[in-house]
Amino acid sequence: MSNSNQGSHQEPAFVRSLSRREFARQLSAATAAAVACGAPRLLKADDEPVASTASNGAKGTAAKGARADACILIWMAGGMASPETFDPKRYTPYEIGVPSEQILCTFPSIDTAVDSIKISQGLEHIAGVLDRGTLIRSHVVADLGNILHSRHQYHWHTGYIPPQTVAAPHLGSWIARLLGPNNPAIPAFINIGQRLDGIGEQEELKAFTTAGFLGTEFGPFNLPFPQDASASVRPPKGMTAARFAERERQYRKLLKSSPRPDMFSDYHRESMLRAVDNAHRLLNSEDRKAFDLSLEPAENLEKYNTGRFGLGCLLARRLVESGARFIEVTTEYVPFLHWDTHENGHETLVRMKQEIDRPIAQLIKDLEQRGLLDRTLVVLATEFSRDMMIEGVPGSTASDQSRAKTDVMREPKHYGLHRHFTGSGSVLMFGGGVRKGHLHGETAPERPLLVTKDPVSIPDLHATILGQLGIAPDTTLEVEKRPFYVTEDGKGKPITALLAGGA
Repeated sequence: MSNSNQGSHQEPAFVRSLSRREFARQLSAATAAAVACGAPRLLKADDEPVASTASNGAKGTAAKGARADACILIWMAGGMASPETFDPKRYTPYEIGVPSEQILCTFPSIDTAVDSIKISQGLEHIAGVLDRGTLIRSHVVADLGNILHSRHQYHWHTGYIPPQTVAAPHLGSWIARLLGPNNPAIPAFINIGQRLDGIGEQEELKAFTTAGFLGTEFGPFNLPFPQDASASVRPPKGMTAARFAERERQYRKLLKSSPRPDMFSDYHRESMLRAVDNAHRLLNSEDRKAFDLSLEPAENLEKYNTGRFGLGCLLARRLVESGARFIEVTTEYVPFLHWDTHENGHETLVRMKQEIDRPIAQLIKDLEQRGLLDRTLVVLATEFSRDMMIEGVPGSTASDQSRAKTDVMREPKHYGLHRHFTGSGSVLMFGGGVRKGHLHGETAPERPLLVTKDPVSIPDLHATILGQLGIAPDTTLEVEKRPFYVTEDGKGKPITALLAGGA
């Protein structure tokens, strides 16, 4: 794989398979090491124990000026191409016969609610709400050697480059652990729209969609199909209180009689049991109605319903209203689908924009109308951007013609936006104390489209998100007798220029 600024995801299939297999193996080993250790001990930056003040016994180093008490991460899984969405460049009409080197954008730019900002055609609804938030065009992610979805999704969600010697927690798990629930009946961390089984790279997805060493109770409540969310919080038919109590008794017995007691510490056993208690609390709460989209007025449902992702945005709004602390809504990562645009890229981008545009804008409007936007930080991000590479040479002798390269687009499937690109990318932020109608950062107008002003790294972006929730980036836990920070090595710095009242 070549470097992130010019690189393409072009290594042979057997190399990709070995890389991912080794990646999953090392993460499995890290997970085993994590659950065998004892309870992580919360420390201040100076390694002095912190007094427990939160309901879950956790407290981080306090960040000044907390503005939000909930966060929604809108995850464009698969690598959203920034030049075709939120950082449009020179426009070349999408047509047969165009040399690939000439193609930067195949969609024209459109005006937004902010006079100085233009974005890509097909995002007209989001354009109408940009005056409520900040657009970052200078997000730079690390060059990890092999620009693989698995590695970069892990890095973005945990803040740590894989593999680690312990299982790093998801950003949502850190927030659940350090802040606790807004509503004891509603899971603090909810993950909407991503299947973890039955799709490619499922083990890699499972590697970061966990609480890691923090324990089961701080892991995500997974809802892959938002339209079926109500069934997830409804007791099974015939499940009485007595049967549930018996199941819990048997579960406790099973944990105690584990054939590998060395693999689980007392802390992690207790964490599993607390997770069961949390589930019991939810099943018996009236707040579980928040999961039932059938209770939403039909006209509201229609505004969101562009498919599974759109309904996920509606579910996120209902859950924030009911006290969820951190929610991730994803377009779902499946290899060669959705934002993973490896052929017929223009057609796919048209479809993806139709799926995300109206629901995201409606989410912002609804949160604002309900007085929730100021206290809810909404972040839209992706694992990396993309650059142009045409695929599928007619008559190629390659074993997989769809991945062969050509210099001229001869038919629509050739346009693939295949090259994984880490040199720049876009992030949107709304609410939670961020600036309104603000554009941050710049990128070069021509290839290689690198950031030319105000770069934003993952540690600094995470520090900004956490800081708005009242968590300092140097918050530390002791794991296996060494410090583990909420941002990489505790070095993340909040970007004040993104915040209301900031420089």
